[in-house]
Amino acid sequence: MFKSWVGIDVSKDKLDVVILQRDERKFRTVNNTQAGCKQLDRWLKRQRIKEHHICMEATGRYSLVSAEYLYREGYQVSVVNPLRIKAYGQSQLVRNKTDRLDAFVIADFCRSQRPPAWKPLSPAVKELQARVRYLEDLQNMRQQERNRLQSGITSPNVIQMLTDHIALLDQQIETLIGEISAWINQHPELKHQKDLLCSIPGIADLTAARLLAEVQDFHAFESAAQLAAYAGVTPRQHFSGSSVRGKSRQSKTGNAHLRKTLYFPAMVAMKHNPIIREHSHRLEERGKLKMVIIGAAMRKLLHIAYGVLKSGQPFDPNFTFPS
Repeated sequence: MFKSWVGIDVSKDKLDVVILQRDERKFRTVNNTQAGCKQLDRWLKRQRIKEHHICMEATGRYSLVSAEYLYREGYQVSVVNPLRIKAYGQSQLVRNKTDRLDAFVIADFCRSQRPPAWKPLSPAVKELQARVRYLEDLQNMRQQERNRLQSGITSPNVIQMLTDHIALLDQQIETLIGEISAWINQHPELKHQKDLLCSIPGIADLTAARLLAEVQDFHAFESAAQLAAYAGVTPRQHFSGSSVRGKSRQSKTGNAHLRKTLYFPAMVAMKHNPIIREHSHRLEERGKLKMVIIGAAMRKLLHIAYGVLKSGQPFDPNFTFPS
């Protein structure tokens, strides 16, 4: 009875699975459904292996079905950023691309890198995330319709349809915002965290809801810097030797929803949050570009949010929060 490493290449309709045990490989393909997951579970148990470490790429809804099912069955599951898998495959000089080969690369990554275990969202946060992301979709849709309305269309019929659709979207957005607020208020822990976040100048109710939906569990991060890396708001430097002096930029390797959530609140915080305002002024005096300053404000705001929730104390500009 030994440990194995399992790589799953997830697509919309199927799961390509590879088991690595010592130098032995075994392959299986099942449907990406609850029934397919049951077949996979039975197949894994027939291997008579004491422990399976299962790894797959984060592919949104497509990976959730199998990840949640296998987690409930007691397997150690890791859900990994696809960029890490891609970089690992390139480092191993993998030149071809097939579903089976992709599954093998994921399993080999799991064996060599030992990624941390994943756990699913709590039902309250899962529902909050679904509502918050749908709100973002509705807002994007409304902006697209507004752009069409202002694009020079002259057809009265089309103008009327666009106007009606925008009015409908306005109503749906308003209703959904109310439902998001009510959902948070129904869950004491979410409400407590929202109230703490809203004590920070620059963060209001909707931003707090989005932060709670995207970060999911602030306590799962060991430091504010780790959370900033997850959001992709850490600087990426480009220095080498004495001659290469590239500009530092945001890494943008992380949760894009979270970065989008932070952008406008950071601009508000640059005016009204004393800590971020002072920090931004120092960067401006050093001649930093506007977008660099906004990026630093986004990172600082996330650090403060982490500190407030970690300490359980409302925002206080004179208090040193844990980092």
